[in-house]
Amino acid sequence: MPEMDDLPPTQGAQPAGPDRARIQRSVLEEQVELWWFRDPAKSLLCYSVAVLLILGCGLGGVLLLSSTTSFSSDWRMGAGTTLCLLALAVLLKQLLSSAVQDMNCVRNRRRIEILKSGGLSDLLVVLVTGLCLVVCGAALLKLALEHHMPKPGVALNDMYVAGVVLLAGGGAAVVGAGLYAGVVQLLERTGHGRRFWDRALRVFTISGRRMDQGRRETTSSLANLI
Repeated sequence: MPEMDDLPPTQGAQPAGPDRARIQRSVLEEQVELWWFRDPAKSLLCYSVAVLLILGCGLGGVLLLSSTTSFSSDWRMGAGTTLCLLALAVLLKQLLSSAVQDMNCVRNRRRIEILKSGGLSDLLVVLVTGLCLVVCGAALLKLALEHHMPKPGVALNDMYVAGVVLLAGGGAAVVGAGLYAGVVQLLERTGHGRRFWDRALRVFTISGRRMDQGRRETTSSLANLI
């Protein structure tokens, strides 16, 4: 029929469907479980720092408490107890973050960004711990210089050495926390962190697409078999 010949060919002119990659990206961004692992490099760095603080403060506190004698009971007891409490506080924060993550009781993105490893809570814990170490070390150094000033040719006393170690460790923690905050702000402004998250989402998208292709091939094979 001539009327049928005048109609445009419809083969291959399929309606444009929704963007599959965009849909998978939005679905992945809505997964609360993935919010805890959005920045794996930051999480690993802060977790390693937390482990170092727990081991350093805990072992230092136990060493001071175990070496307490009647001649140096006051400052060893005070410094050792402070170090043990700081180690316990850092450990408690890590346990609480893990418990909240496992229970999945927090579903707010802003709160997860604060509580997760590498978030604001870790930065504050390291900063407060460093400041406490600086104050404790400065107090020990002041007492050592006032009452037990080291003389030339004489070995430094334990109080002086402990004060120097605590002051150096606390100062390193405070400076490291400041550098960490500055680098994180710089990366967020330049967009490097966002590009890393986009690459991670692309990996999940490609993996999901391959899984779907595998399912379709398996289904078609079963259908042919039947």
